[in-house]
Amino acid sequence: MPSHILPVTNPNLHSSKQHSYLRIDPTTMPLKQDDPIASTRLVSSPFEDETIISVRPLLSRTPSFADESIGQRQSLAREVDRAAPETFLLTRLGLKLLRYMGVGYRWIMRFLALGCYSLMLFPGFIQVGYYYFFSGRVLRSIVYGDQPRNRLDLYLPKNTDGPKPVVAFVTGGAWIIGYKAWGSLLGQQLSERDIMVACIDYRNYPQGTMSDMVEDASEGISFVCNKVAEYGGDPNRVYLMGQSAGGHIAACALVEQAIKEAGEGGSTTWSVLQIKTYFGLSGGYNLFNLVDYFHSRGLYRSIFLSIMEGEESLRRFSPEVIVQDPNLKKAVSLLPPIVLFHGTADYSIPADSRSDSYLKKLCFAYTLSLSLSNFLIFLILFTRLAEA
Repeated sequence: MPSHILPVTNPNLHSSKQHSYLRIDPTTMPLKQDDPIASTRLVSSPFEDETIISVRPLLSRTPSFADESIGQRQSLAREVDRAAPETFLLTRLGLKLLRYMGVGYRWIMRFLALGCYSLMLFPGFIQVGYYYFFSGRVLRSIVYGDQPRNRLDLYLPKNTDGPKPVVAFVTGGAWIIGYKAWGSLLGQQLSERDIMVACIDYRNYPQGTMSDMVEDASEGISFVCNKVAEYGGDPNRVYLMGQSAGGHIAACALVEQAIKEAGEGGSTTWSVLQIKTYFGLSGGYNLFNLVDYFHSRGLYRSIFLSIMEGEESLRRFSPEVIVQDPNLKKAVSLLPPIVLFHGTADYSIPADSRSDSYLKKLCFAYTLSLSLSNFLIFLILFTRLAEA
């Protein structure tokens, strides 16, 4: 290939007729296009003698967008490779720590399953949550006592034509995660049916143990019985209800109050005679039958006994056992009508954990498969019958 000849003046030569030439040699052009310091090589030639001159370009080549994209991907890949083993190590150490704390694999898997279940119910949670936080008929966090969790939510019916029947509701939560907002759906449904609902909050474990929970529930019931008239409720038509762990807590508070009124305890601020009916939904009333079952389900014996203040306190917090004590017949006679519901497919607290043979002598016990709407029908029916 012929060379490209550029004439230049050679300052070292005195003769005007003599010239030097710069020949651009294509074969010596930079081969690597991405070399930022690549130079164009020129050859100075007076026809025979050739001198190679290296000339650096004035401006370096600007990296292309494709080069930047490739660099970013490589950087991201390096960060992922670095973070992956660290994440695995932290996860493994976290699981080991939970195991040392007594939270085993089965408990973790059930917690994850609960999280997945909650995620599927999230659209419904949004609807109920919007009603709970923005409805003008929900009075949240009314103070009923001195403890931090002594609060209750009050759900007011639409109609204000006269005093309304009141349901004092103690929510469930395995004695650990109970919260008054869990009763928002029940409060919404019953308030739309002209029934006022008071959802009582209480201290959970480890903030408090079982005696603290019963004390909080009793104080909340006292507030409802004595103050509900100020909000449009009828103090002569107060119904007590508890669900799951809340059913157990409410039953303990009711039995303890009856024992006090029978002369076996201290002073009282409310009376079991103010409660028209007690509704227990999926509650556990005999802890002796539940210790091993809860242990197999992940609520380990050590944790459960800590909640219940030791094995020696299981009898005290087992209403089914207490009411069979022949020395407490007077206290049992003071109890209001009791209606117990329990689902046949309930695995949190099995329906066969109670002794129906004895409870049927004391109360109405139903083991049914109920949806929420059917349960509301039963609840409203018994509420109306109790008024007659």
